[in-house]
Amino acid sequence: MSDDAPLIVTAALDDGAFDWFEGVRQSHFPPHRNKVPAHLTLFHALPGEHERVVAETLKTACQRRHPMLLDVRGPWSLGRGVAYRLASSELQQLRTELGQTFSPWLTRQDQAPFRPHITIQNKVEPQEARLLLEQLQLEFEPFHIVVEGLLLWRYLGGPWELIDRFPFDEP
Repeated sequence: MSDDAPLIVTAALDDGAFDWFEGVRQSHFPPHRNKVPAHLTLFHALPGEHERVVAETLKTACQRRHPMLLDVRGPWSLGRGVAYRLASSELQQLRTELGQTFSPWLTRQDQAPFRPHITIQNKVEPQEARLLLEQLQLEFEPFHIVVEGLLLWRYLGGPWELIDRFPFDEP
């Protein structure tokens, strides 16, 4: 475990939402590429040498918030995969606030506009992704999930290692 391995920040989904997305991901993600659980990424690569500052920033931000309701807007094409689009002004606000704090460290990917989603299939042939998208669109009915806090991970060249969980304050 290297102190300079990149850090990843994801949303901590409620158990029901996590179980549902993880089940869909297990059904459709190529098994040999599925190294991490279902996740909603806020930041893809923060510098590992700043782990203490990142963790303190997340802890402080979470202490000032309550669990957030997210709208699941439907399946979305990634070209060679499928994700579910999500929407929440509260999550957007949190991401913006954290992005300002982490701005000196943000990669090009993390500087791009935030498009919250949970990937359930990736790195397949475009036709396979298109067929799954069509199937999921036919079955889809909008629903809500709850984000209960944030998770901090260390990237290990494929798999991730959970470092800490930062729960939001309860209402």
